[in-house]
Amino acid sequence: MSDGVPLLRRGGRAGLGLLLPLVLAAGWEIAVATGAASGRLLPPPSRIGATLWALAVSGDLWMHVEATLIRVGLGFLCGAAAGIVVGALVATIPALRWLIDPSLQALRAVPSLAWVPLFILWFGILETPKVLLIAVGVFFPVYVGVSGAIASVDRKLVEVGRIFRLSRFALARRILLPAVLPATLVGLRTGLGLGFLFVVAAELMGASEGLGYLLVDGQQFSKPDQIVAAIIAFALVGKAADMALVTLTSPLTRWQDTVRDSL
Repeated sequence: MSDGVPLLRRGGRAGLGLLLPLVLAAGWEIAVATGAASGRLLPPPSRIGATLWALAVSGDLWMHVEATLIRVGLGFLCGAAAGIVVGALVATIPALRWLIDPSLQALRAVPSLAWVPLFILWFGILETPKVLLIAVGVFFPVYVGVSGAIASVDRKLVEVGRIFRLSRFALARRILLPAVLPATLVGLRTGLGLGFLFVVAAELMGASEGLGYLLVDGQQFSKPDQIVAAIIAFALVGKAADMALVTLTSPLTRWQDTVRDSL
C-alpha cells in the first residue's frame, strides 16, 4: 500500500502538468469554433491533430523523428564527451584554465546560426556538419557545468580525504565524483535541450528529412498546421529524451537527500 502512494502522487503530478496545455488547447478550439478567432495563422487543435495523424499514418512523421533523434543523439554523445573531458582538464589544470577558458567563454556567446555558413564551407551539406553543429551546442553547457562543479568543490572535503590518507583515485571516486555529479547531470540535461535547439539550425543545411525540415517546409508552403504539428512533435520528443536521460542517470544520485524529495 505504501508503494502505491508515491505512484499515485507521481500520477497526480503528471496529470497536473497536462492541465495547462489541455485548457489552452480547449480554449483555442472553442474560440475558433465560435468565430471569436479565425484560426488561419494558428489552426485549432483539431486541425493540428489531424495533420499529426496524417503524418503518422503515412510514415513521414516517424521518418522525420528518427532522422532528428539520430542527429541529436550523435551530437549529444560527441558534445557531452568533449565537454566533460575539457571541463575536467580546465578545472584541474590552472594553466589550461587561464589559456583556454576565456576563448571558450567568448565562443559560447556565438549564436547557432552563425556557425552554419562556416560548417557548410568546411564540411559540405551532408550529415557531418549537422552532427558537429549539435555537438557544439551540447558542448558548452556541459563544459560550464563540469568545470564549475569541480572548481566549487569544498576544499575541506578534499582535506578530510587527505587526512584519511586516501589515494588520488580513492579521493576522486569517494569525494570529487559525488561532489561534481549533480551539477554535471544538470549540464547534461541542459546540453540535451540545446541539442534539440541546434538541430533546427542544423537541418537548415540541406536536409531533406527531420523535424526541422518539416518546420521549414511548412513555412515555405504556408502550412501553419504543419508548423505547429512539428513544434508539438519537437516538444514531445524532447520531453521523452529528457525523461530517458533522467531515468538513466537518477541511480547515480540516489544517495542525495534533497528538499525536493520531501515535497
